Amino acid sequence: MNHSDHVRLLRDGIPPSSGTWGDFGSGWGAFTLALAELLEPHGEIYSIDQNPSALRDQEREMHARFPTTKVHYLQSDFTKQIELPLLDGIVMANALHFQKHADKGQALKKILSYLRPGGRFILVEYNVDHGNMWVPHPLSYATWGDIAAHNGLVSTRLLATVPSRFLGEIYSALSFKAEQ
Repeated sequence: MNHSDHVRLLRDGIPPSSGTWGDFGSGWGAFTLALAELLEPHGEIYSIDQNPSALRDQEREMHARFPTTKVHYLQSDFTKQIELPLLDGIVMANALHFQKHADKGQALKKILSYLRPGGRFILVEYNVDHGNMWVPHPLSYATWGDIAAHNGLVSTRLLATVPSRFLGEIYSALSFKAEQ
């Protein structure tokens, strides 16, 4: 996958108005960069990952490509408490599959606590339910629909898919946090 694939996976889930977004498990920043392109020029991003080296490389790339985008780089485990404002949207790309199936709901509950009611949650994931040593616990779009509904997300819909030589296909899905 390349940058245009990352942008395509997110594009239909990002509203025309900017906002404050989080990228949970951002890694080297492929989807943070895509988010920056789609939110430009007035968006704000919280990029959250445990790997300080990945965050430093991501920051250099962001400054080179999107110098006016406001990004906060937070070295943290997204399953632990993080100091964040209420977010308008969250992107979680290829990160939830590192949580065991039994732990996904608890991790998701923590992450969704940072999302304002009515906020957008975009999941990018491999479209299979059985992984391997590199992608231990993926979840298909059908499985995601069940998990999303069980955790208070509504109006889940498929945004896009791209072929992947690694486990066949990657999808993106948009859900909204229920207005309570």
